[in-house]
Order: sequence, then structure tokens, then C-alpha cells
Amino acid sequence: MIFNSSLFLLYFLPFFLIIYYIIDRRYKNWFLLLASVFFYAWGAPKFVFFVMGSVLADFYIVRQMVVKEGKARRWLLWLSILINLSLLLYFKYMNFFVDQFQVMLGWFGSKPAGWIKIVLPIGISFITFQKLAYTLDVYKKQHPGFEKLQDFALYIFMFPQILSGPIVRPGQISDQIIDRSSTENLDNRLSGFYRFIIGLSKKVLIADVLGLTVNEIFSLTPSEMSSGIVWIGAIAYSFQIYFDFSGYSDMAIGLGRMMGFTLPENFNFPYVSKSITEFWRRWHITLSFWFRDYIFLPLAYATSRKLPRERYLGLRADKIIYLIATSITFLLCGFWHGAAWTFIIWGGYMGFFLIIERLFLLKYLKKVGKVPAIIFTFLLLTIGWVIFRAQSLDEAWFLIRRLFAFQPAENMVWLNPKFWTMMVIASLFSFLGVFKKAENWIEKLYFNPGNKLIIIFSILAILLFVLSEATITASGFSPFIYFRF
Repeated sequence: MIFNSSLFLLYFLPFFLIIYYIIDRRYKNWFLLLASVFFYAWGAPKFVFFVMGSVLADFYIVRQMVVKEGKARRWLLWLSILINLSLLLYFKYMNFFVDQFQVMLGWFGSKPAGWIKIVLPIGISFITFQKLAYTLDVYKKQHPGFEKLQDFALYIFMFPQILSGPIVRPGQISDQIIDRSSTENLDNRLSGFYRFIIGLSKKVLIADVLGLTVNEIFSLTPSEMSSGIVWIGAIAYSFQIYFDFSGYSDMAIGLGRMMGFTLPENFNFPYVSKSITEFWRRWHITLSFWFRDYIFLPLAYATSRKLPRERYLGLRADKIIYLIATSITFLLCGFWHGAAWTFIIWGGYMGFFLIIERLFLLKYLKKVGKVPAIIFTFLLLTIGWVIFRAQSLDEAWFLIRRLFAFQPAENMVWLNPKFWTMMVIASLFSFLGVFKKAENWIEKLYFNPGNKLIIIFSILAILLFVLSEATITASGFSPFIYFRF
């Protein structure tokens, strides 16, 4: 079951909200937990038992960790990490590791070993990172831990964000799980509703329309691909992945608000970034902060302890620390996105530009001015998204070469008016944040619209909902891009 399906929009969500609003507050969490387990089990009926088992194990391991000290506390920490990473490595990466082993066997003339492919459960990456955040925050005494198993289970299973985030820290939501009496009001229900519809419209009316043409372009044979059509496909995919994923985040945040939860923001006009460094403060914000706090900073601290001198090979120690920590962090970030070499290379690509920005590029980007810096950064991001989308390294390398080959070819894809209309709309809303007034207006729309605007936006949301549902009915649904991860 996914948010942009008629099953969810016309049956599950209305049925859930009606019961959620009328039952006594004492039973809301129980009902939300049962509905969330059902929601997840609908799409992953077998894997739900693994998640439930790991939730049970994590809860009691962490409860013991709270009262232990010294080595026992550290052993419990590593036990929790081992359980979570083992599930992630097995379900998400075992196929990749086996495939690489098969390739190595081929080098020595051996026949491939028999292997049954493991199905990737949806949402496993986000579930694992959220559970690890809980374990690590409790270990570092940044959070006292949940006292009730049902509260911890709700933190993991809550259906608005279980499949693709935002990645919520325990400290951001634990108080809301216990008491939402001050936020369960009509204003939040209405603002949550139109925030949900904004996300649905981003996905159905913009991302999916662009995605149809993107798929056509990248399915062309090499001889049919001109440099121009590859550029169009690359730029369209840059908009597609943004509106697809930010659309999901808007839907998750909106659903949470309708139930009285305040989930963290995940996007803030990432394509108006003037550097790759700024981009990662605006794109998938909760993931960026997760990697910063749990990978980058511990790596930087550990590396700093190994470098007693101030300079090495002409570089200051702090830049070497940044280089090492960033390289490892973004290779892991790429691998987190998918079990393929293209994702690892994409992570390395992002890490490389972060490093050279730190070394010298940022000062030049500041000198050239705001607009040229935004254009240059968007160009780098578009090339990166080509690597991200490619099915193999050979395909990625071919597409990047074709971008700059100025190769003509007969256009085999019909770029219809609907596609160009969505490209214009996507461009407008992607770069609107370059104007401070527009960014302030969006913040007001999301966080403090006022009674009159809430009513106006809610009416507009109903119209957008009807249009989106009609589109889904006519063309069917397409899964969110980040469901792959």
C-alpha cells in the first residue's frame, strides 16, 4: 500500500482518520500502532515479522543498556548495532555481495554458484537508521529511552514515515508520542491535509509526468541518443527525483500533522544551493544530519586523535581530517542508497566536490555571484543524478560522455506539451526559493498560514486531490523512487 494509490486515498486513510478522531485519546496510540503494522504488512507481509522481532529485541536490549555501566553497556550497544546491521546487510546487500563473488569466480574460470535472489523489503534502510539513532542516542545519554514497548514500536512503525522517512530522532518525537493534546486541533488537521495534498500533487502531477518521458529517453539505444535528448532527460530526472521524494516527505509530514505530530522537515529548495556543501544542508535534511552525527563527526574525532601535528604534506590537519571523514561518509551514503557500484560512485562523486569545495572551490563560488554559483551547482548535481539513475557503470560513463559529445541524432521521443508544461512548473517551483520573499511565503504556508489562508488552501487542496485521484485512476500508480532504497 502506498500513498499515491486509490486504495490508500479512498479507503485506508478516510477509514483510519474517522476512527482516529472519534476514539478516546487513551486509545489513539494503540489504534495508530495497529493501523501502522497493518499498513506495512500489506506491502511486506513476511518481513513485518522480522521488523517486529527486531523492535522487540532492540527495546529490551536498550532498556538494559540504560541501567548498565562500563563494558556491559558497550556490549549491549554493539549487540543492538549487530542485529540492525545484520538485517540490513542480509536483505539489502547480500545479492550485491554474491554477485561480486560470482564475478570473482568467473575470473578463475569457475561456474557461477546457485543463488536465490533475496527480495528487498521496502523501507528497510529508513527503519534501520531510525532504530540505530535510538540505540546510539540512548547510549550517549541524549535520550532516556522509551519506557513502554508500544511507544517504541510506534516510533518505528508509524505509517506516515516508515517507508521513506523523514528519519526521526527519538528526541524529536518521544514527547509527542506520550502527549499530543496541544497539537490535535482543527488548524493542524487542515494544514496537514493541504500539506499532504501538496505532496500528492508533486508526485502525481509533476514527478510521474516527467518520469514517463525520462524512462523513454533513457531506454533509447545508444545510436538514438543525441546529446540534446540526454541533457533533457538528465534535467527532467533531476526534477523528477526532487518532486517525487519531496512529495513523499510532504505527504508524511502532512499525515503526521493531521494526527498531531510534528515531523522534521526534509527539503528546503535544494536546487537554489550555491554549492554542493549547501545542497546537502537542503536535500534530504534528516539523512544528512544522520550521517553527520553518527558517521562523519565520530570519524573526524577518531582521525583527529591520530594526527598530532598541525600540517601534513602542506595541508592543515583539519583539512586532512575533513577529507578522510567526508570520503568515508559519502561512500557509505552512496552505498546506503543502493547495492550497486553506481550508487557508490555517486557517493564518491558527491564527496569529491565537497572536499574540493572545502579546499579551494567555495571561495571562487562566492566570488562569481549567486546566480552563476546556482547554475554551476545544478549542473554538477544533474551530472550526479545521471550516475545515480544509471543501471551500470558502463551506462553511466556512456551517458556522461554523450552529454558533452554534442552528438546529433534523430529525436525518437515525443516531447509533448504536457511534458514541457511540467518542466516549466518544476523549474519555477524548484528555483522559487532564490527569492527570499518566496521562501518566507512558503514557510508561512506550511507553518503559520492564518485562519483565512488555511480555508483557502484547503479548498484548493480539495481541487488538487480530485485532479490527482483522476490522474491515478486514469494512469495507475507508480512507486516512489526512494522505495528502492
